[in-house]
Amino acid sequence: MRLRQLSHLLPIALIASVAATALVFVTSSVAEAQPRLKLATTTSTYDSGLLDILLPPFEEKRAGGIRVDVIAVGTGKALKLAENGDVDAVLVHAPKLEADFVAAGFGVDRRGVMYNDFVVVGPSADQAGIAGTEKVADAFDTIARREALFFSRGDLSGTHLKERAIWTIAGIEPAGDWYVEVGQGMAATLRMADEKRGYVLIDRGTYLALRETVNLRVLVEYDPPLHNPYSIIAVNPARWPHVKYAHARALIDYVTSPEAQTLIGGYKKYGQQLFTPSAAD
Repeated sequence: MRLRQLSHLLPIALIASVAATALVFVTSSVAEAQPRLKLATTTSTYDSGLLDILLPPFEEKRAGGIRVDVIAVGTGKALKLAENGDVDAVLVHAPKLEADFVAAGFGVDRRGVMYNDFVVVGPSADQAGIAGTEKVADAFDTIARREALFFSRGDLSGTHLKERAIWTIAGIEPAGDWYVEVGQGMAATLRMADEKRGYVLIDRGTYLALRETVNLRVLVEYDPPLHNPYSIIAVNPARWPHVKYAHARALIDYVTSPEAQTLIGGYKKYGQQLFTPSAAD
């Protein structure tokens, strides 16, 4: 009797199995057909969590949804990927490199998106005694003279280039056991500085996003050289015809739109705004 009951169920089970397979196939085909865009961006936009709130509306609404494949690296590496035609757009924070990139014909449609600022963080003990120093170059000078541990990204990122610019203002070429070039992203560099009780330059957005994971506090801030602007640039289709310029242009239009600029301005951690929108400036 049980065998007869099961035999009656077999056609139903077979139909259900075929239907499920067809649904998986259709879903997979739709996913594969969804337009895609490669965006190389700084680790700060990724580590801060900003992209998690900024990109979903674009992926859901534009032309049936353009999926953004994010490659989070330092600005130098992001621009190199773009120079090689390996991505469609970049969102970076190194104005001089960006200008050179566009002037060399690699990028087009550069637009300002937002800004925040850098801060110098270190242990509460502050062995170098830099807390409250008004000029960041003076704080760097003190760190060097006292040979207090300082951790550098060392990766030609926007943060690393800003740090090098500050050392130049201070008239110092950092070297010695106290100066550690990590060669990794911001989160890894911050963790290493925390473990060794050293100092590090970091953008405020990433610091706020990771603040609860480390025991480092802001010691130097609000000096004009610490200003940190971000721009988005499409890879030049005249240089690399295979890039998805239309998708990149759609993303540029979106991140500079009132909708996206409102999302950027409203993104906060611990009651503090991480980025200030600037597309209208």
